[in-house]
Amino acid sequence: MTTLHLRVGFMPLVDCALVVLAKDEGFAEAEGLNLELVREVSWSNLRDKLNVRLFDAAHMLGPAAIAATLGIGGVKAPMAVPMALNRDGAAITVSVRRFEELSRLAEGDMADTAVSARALAAMVARRKAAGLPPLTLAAVFGFSMHIYLLCEWLEKGGLRLGEDIRFEVVPPPQTVEALASGRIDGFCAGAPWNSAAVAAGVGAMVHASVDLRRDCHDKVLAWRADDVHRRPAAVAKLGAAILKASAWACRPENFARMAHHLSAPDRLALPAPLIERILHGELIQGAERPPRLIERFIRFDQEALRPEPDDADWVLAGMERAGQIVATPQMREIAAGVFLPASFEGILSASKVSPKK
Repeated sequence: MTTLHLRVGFMPLVDCALVVLAKDEGFAEAEGLNLELVREVSWSNLRDKLNVRLFDAAHMLGPAAIAATLGIGGVKAPMAVPMALNRDGAAITVSVRRFEELSRLAEGDMADTAVSARALAAMVARRKAAGLPPLTLAAVFGFSMHIYLLCEWLEKGGLRLGEDIRFEVVPPPQTVEALASGRIDGFCAGAPWNSAAVAAGVGAMVHASVDLRRDCHDKVLAWRADDVHRRPAAVAKLGAAILKASAWACRPENFARMAHHLSAPDRLALPAPLIERILHGELIQGAERPPRLIERFIRFDQEALRPEPDDADWVLAGMERAGQIVATPQMREIAAGVFLPASFEGILSASKVSPKK
């Protein structure tokens, strides 16, 4: 069998797990692939290198793939998604000082997203009355589910991101330092960076993404749109390797080894025990609170990998809520076309991984 070389870019997040496992557990090799993984420093780098074919495929934010395909955000780069890589797994974290302020202002249980949002609105009003600068919240990219979750949360308190609260883009690995330095007051990002901020003593987790939206669209395996049609064998082989990685990753007895792979210096470069706790859904919250156990905090199961065109509706609604677009019927059709469920079904039927019943 001829070995096919593929270069795949990724960002250091727990949700890059399936591409890492495809390489490190030999699933790609078994499909006749020589998989080269390249850690990137920002989502824009990842998008741009995929666009100019420095990468064959990429671990990508689903909304970023839609934005690039639509040509919003300054880059026109049509992409296609034959499979997703996860669902859920993000959280909103603020500095310990801001969390303590929120707790004092909260009228009710802070676990309630509406209660915490109203407390945040009260904090915003107090700061404005005192002549203090607005709070700053960050997300990892200009087009991401993290921004749209932040907007949904703030809306519960009558707040708008970019108006009542400043917004800044901070790549995932830089979020902890940005919080520690006081550059930002909080952020929404995928695991493990919320836990890393808590472990460093600089952050307190306010909400997991599942508190706002369960089974939320997140990362995808993106290809250039023309390559999905031009290179069907490559798409199928990598897809089959990721399906096998998914089946392996869903077994709790493999979590320790999975965390070990992800902890490597050229992967996430964080302690394996921190990552393993996240895989078990055991989240450290900070602010002297006990760990929180969330079942299926981050999903890698086969059903989570199915690309759903309906997810494009939520993404476009989020873009509208964030003031990024005014969606048109043509935009909706193009966005839905980024996700290719028929390609996923083809990969699934050709692979040796049995469909979940």
